[in-house]
Amino acid sequence: MNVASTLNSLDAAPARDALQKCCAAPQWAEQMLARRPFATDEEVTHAAVDIWWSLNRNEWLAAFAAHPKIGDPASLRAKYANTSHWASNEQAGVAAAAEQTLQELADYNQRYEQRFGYIFIVCATGKSAAEMLALLKGRIDNDAESEIKVAAGEQLKITLLRLQKV
Repeated sequence: MNVASTLNSLDAAPARDALQKCCAAPQWAEQMLARRPFATDEEVTHAAVDIWWSLNRNEWLAAFAAHPKIGDPASLRAKYANTSHWASNEQAGVAAAAEQTLQELADYNQRYEQRFGYIFIVCATGKSAAEMLALLKGRIDNDAESEIKVAAGEQLKITLLRLQKV
């Protein structure tokens, strides 16, 4: 079954739950629901992208807040247990990381969060801990306006990957 068929076949409450597992921005899920039925998976993707970029900063921050911190096992376990299996798979590159890399990730995550007011968002799928650390180091000096757009773009990548798992 494809994504469009799956989303179309669900009643509103289960469809909302499925969409919120993909992206925790409340208005994103509500607007996706309102666009049903979808004719194709491409239509689902187009709607997801269109809606995401129409949202305000607070909606983006709500989506960011649903993510565990990169490389933080306690955060992975505690935050949003209903998506923890996705997040742990997405962050699989951290599992084999050296202790020093993990410590640097933790340190830079804290600095990033203090600087921007939200956790570092990166589409971690297929990336090693060292790659994520390099991205984090490369983004930490961005200005606030540029960084929120970069983070929003990363969130959208995560959302689109998760939509394919619905």
